[in-house]
Amino acid sequence: MSDAHTIQVEPGGHRFAAQPTQTLLAAALQAGVPMRSACRNGSCRACLSQLLEGQVHYLVDWPGISREERAEGAVLPCVAQPRSDVRLQAGRLLWG
Repeated sequence: MSDAHTIQVEPGGHRFAAQPTQTLLAAALQAGVPMRSACRNGSCRACLSQLLEGQVHYLVDWPGISREERAEGAVLPCVAQPRSDVRLQAGRLLWG
């Protein structure tokens, strides 16, 4: 697990590891952090969150956020893989 990145999800400060090949959502669910999701392909925006720190790579060329939203830090954890340690402000957690 030496390549794993540390992911922190606010509110609540939930922390877990994510491999570079895992999506942020998959890693969160694996760690027991129940983030909202629906389509899991970057189009429904149910998991829309704010990237507070770190870098991600998208599995799809045009996830369901605009270029402007991306520039402001919007991220879709269902199709985003970590490229560094990441801190997110989750749009909606199933519990706080």
